[in-house]
Amino acid sequence: MNRKTAVPIVLIVLLLSSLTALAQAPAAKALPNVVILATGGTIAGAQPKEGDPGYKSGALSIESLVAAAPGLDKLANVTGEQIASIGSQDMNDEVWFKLARRANELLAKPEIAGIVVTHGTDTLEETAYFLDLVIKSDKPVVLVGSMRPATSTSPDGPLNLYNGVALAADPASKGRGVLVSANDDIHSGRDITKTNTTDVQTFVSPERGILGEIYYGKATFFNMPTTRNTAKSEFSLDGLDSLPRVDIIPSYENADGALVKASVAAGAKGIVLAGVGDGNGTKPLIDALAEAAKQGVVVVRSSRVGSGIIRRNIELNDDVMGFVAAMEMNPWKARVLLRLGLTKTKDVKDIQRMFVEY
Repeated sequence: MNRKTAVPIVLIVLLLSSLTALAQAPAAKALPNVVILATGGTIAGAQPKEGDPGYKSGALSIESLVAAAPGLDKLANVTGEQIASIGSQDMNDEVWFKLARRANELLAKPEIAGIVVTHGTDTLEETAYFLDLVIKSDKPVVLVGSMRPATSTSPDGPLNLYNGVALAADPASKGRGVLVSANDDIHSGRDITKTNTTDVQTFVSPERGILGEIYYGKATFFNMPTTRNTAKSEFSLDGLDSLPRVDIIPSYENADGALVKASVAAGAKGIVLAGVGDGNGTKPLIDALAEAAKQGVVVVRSSRVGSGIIRRNIELNDDVMGFVAAMEMNPWKARVLLRLGLTKTKDVKDIQRMFVEY
């Protein structure tokens, strides 16, 4: 080998080494695919006048919500669909069915990592629990909302949405049931409830506590749900086009049985008592509920208190009266579970099993 050929050979060797190193280098990790299903709510609310406390829920499009949360493109490949544009006080079965069925369609696709649902806070806890019972996948489904409209001075929606997308894209969220991301906290859709009319820190999970915390997209989980949900749930919307009527009857001073009788006359298949204390009520109210139970209406005892467990045969003799004890479920969530339970059975013992397992 002479000097004239030595340099080119060295260059060739270096070039081949570089090409080998490039070939062996790990490819850039593809971002997960997350779909946002929008239903309206305060998170999409707009004030008619800047600084005005009033606003119209669901006024903004999903594109506007995404644009207001910079950095989503670094978390996931985000696409969106508008399921509804309503304030969640107007949430209804039609939207529930549409939302749940579309979510299940998307989650069945291998390329979809998770789903985010934007929702008003008024009935968010009911929708979250409904989805927790009818979603047929262990992939993340995360609900987000806000207490301040998008056009307010300091909206909380954009960060809630950012954190929601981060959770939906995070493999650690898998298998935890439906989640809610609110004000840096991670709640189970089963446990969460709204506790304040306007406070940003309105959501709590009174019995079991939060599942974790999320700080600018970085999640730390503390707990795993222990009740049946999503992929392990026995409930399904297959073959259904409606849910049975279930009414909530409150207890209060001097309450009689008129509302119970009206509910039965209106065709209710179930009644949830929002009782005082440990799920009790006045004698006339309880007598009317016992009579409804004899007529085949499934009666569930819950409480208006806001926390605590309604156990069987403690405040009232459920065995004798034919009632179901709501366990941890507040009246609104007890209604969700009872409606789905009634699509499977009217047997009081089996309904009670559901309130223990779910």
